[in-house]
Amino acid sequence: MRILIRPRLPVLALLLLAPTIPELLTGSTPVSEIVFAPLTFAVGFLGIVGLYGAGALLIREFAVYFHKGWATILLLGAAYGIAEEGLAVHTFFQAAGQPPVGALGWYGHAFGVNWLWALELTAFHAVYSIALPILITYLYFPEVRARRWLDRGSVALLAVVYVAVVALFSVIVGHGPSPALLALFLGIEAVLVYAAWRVPRDLLRLGSGPSRLGPWGIALAGTLFFDAYTVTLIFAASGGRVPAIAAAALVAGVSVGTIVLLLRRVGTERLERSEFYFATGMFGVLFAWDVVVEFTVPGILLVSAAFAYLLYRLHRKIRRRESLEVPAGARGVPTG
Repeated sequence: MRILIRPRLPVLALLLLAPTIPELLTGSTPVSEIVFAPLTFAVGFLGIVGLYGAGALLIREFAVYFHKGWATILLLGAAYGIAEEGLAVHTFFQAAGQPPVGALGWYGHAFGVNWLWALELTAFHAVYSIALPILITYLYFPEVRARRWLDRGSVALLAVVYVAVVALFSVIVGHGPSPALLALFLGIEAVLVYAAWRVPRDLLRLGSGPSRLGPWGIALAGTLFFDAYTVTLIFAASGGRVPAIAAAALVAGVSVGTIVLLLRRVGTERLERSEFYFATGMFGVLFAWDVVVEFTVPGILLVSAAFAYLLYRLHRKIRRRESLEVPAGARGVPTG
């Protein structure tokens, strides 16, 4: 079987960004393990690269091959979230009080499923594990944004690796779903994949013209989903004084509201800059989270610093590209 990967640098970037953002930057995988348990960290990180990285690359190739847009990426990202949390590590069905679900193991729990946790983690993976790494990779390498990066042999191999890693995690973790729940979530997966295939390419396409939302407004919009997630954690810690259905409505409403806000207020003019500020907001709220988490996950602020530097370099690249663009009134043969 022939294996062809071109270009290699964007592929490597996405393979590493996809697991690093949701795992290292949130503290789910403690960065301190690099020092105190380097072998454990190396093996574990290789596993999450096979999970997150392979998943993000497969979703990106699917979207490009079928000429789809961000709606497809988000739908497949949601399917990825269910596959990871429901089928691989089984946190959808985990008992209350155990990490990582904590209080969300009883708050929003019914019929053997942590429904609020399932909703939030499905959305989180769609946004932070899939869409954000793809967006950052596109901003760093815009010249290959619309090209396929993998041939059929590479896609087949990556799919085998992904399925094998999901199966391996499922066996190691245990406490999986009942046959009925497994069938339910597999059915949801099938619906999401079918919808991703059928959804129009331009469903979430921005309108033409300049943005009517300033840089700070766009960045603030990038924080909203994680802000809503944090509020639900507060609701859970309050002993259930707020019904879990209200917390679920908050997460869903904020997610949909953010998309509507962007579609109505952000235009395609200087689109890379708008995408950058939105991504900066998404990262910024995680940086604030890390300030608190540093007390329990020492060293996580170093990860924040590394991503802050990545954003600084990216901002410089975007400004450099903008400075090289030829203004519309400057085209033609100079006179005088």
